[in-house]
Amino acid sequence: MRKIIEYLQSVDSMNIEPGFIAAISPHDDYLYTASVYFPVMKNIYVDEVIIFGVTHSTVRKEINNPLGKIILDDYDNWKGLTSDVQISPLRDLIKSKLDTSFFIISNKAHMLEHSIESQIPFLNYFNRNFKITPIMVTEMDFHRMKEITKELSEILFDYIKYKNLEFGKNILILISSDANHYGNDFNNTPFGEDEGSHTKAIGEDLRIIRDYLEGPLEEEKIQNFMAEMKNMVWCGKYSIPFGMLTLKNLTNKINNKVVIGKLVSYSDTYSNGVLPLKKIGIGTTAPFSLKHWVGFFTLVFYN
Repeated sequence: MRKIIEYLQSVDSMNIEPGFIAAISPHDDYLYTASVYFPVMKNIYVDEVIIFGVTHSTVRKEINNPLGKIILDDYDNWKGLTSDVQISPLRDLIKSKLDTSFFIISNKAHMLEHSIESQIPFLNYFNRNFKITPIMVTEMDFHRMKEITKELSEILFDYIKYKNLEFGKNILILISSDANHYGNDFNNTPFGEDEGSHTKAIGEDLRIIRDYLEGPLEEEKIQNFMAEMKNMVWCGKYSIPFGMLTLKNLTNKINNKVVIGKLVSYSDTYSNGVLPLKKIGIGTTAPFSLKHWVGFFTLVFYN
């Protein structure tokens, strides 16, 4: 991890406005995504992070595809870079306060799922002592999502108030998602499989980000994002709206100020390929070509 960070520090020139309260970040292989992670992760210095992750299809198959729920774990801690990462007491508070029909507990699901785990090394590099609340989001409709996030945000608000935490300074929300999965390997080729198709598909990703994720955080935009996602191969089609609804409900309780989303960086596995690093102990889990590429981005929210 040190070699990746040192390389990124040597080439990164992007500075973003500090003080964001939440972010969306990718979870694809670091050799593809690290340069997109970095501008956001280097600015996160907090005591706690609430991480909303995906429930990928490979995981769903192993746990009988639960629907309309979040998935919590029961681990004492998670593996970090040099030592274990602590679990926040918030997780057990959620277990004790949230309607039991809204969640399940599955260590197996969290063990198999990589969308939350992938956030830990970057967070841990810049935050040696921090706690996490890992939450996987399953498939659900908008009405169910509103029910769960309303109750969950009340628990988060009470916890932040009781612990005397400042949202965005001591604790923030991180939403894990990659964007379009394009190509024949994903049975997703609406524009074809040539260079022009690649450009059009990127434009579609950026349009979705611009229309629904950037600008004022509004319930109607979140609902429309979910409607758009029905025909899109984004793995964050549930983690993103769930995290955004939770964020909106929570900030309404904290200060009732408008939340603004701002895109930081977008790329994809085909455009830039892998980082020019050798013998660093990690590789890639999938190829990149016009027949198989994945988009990803970072976006931050200010209040």
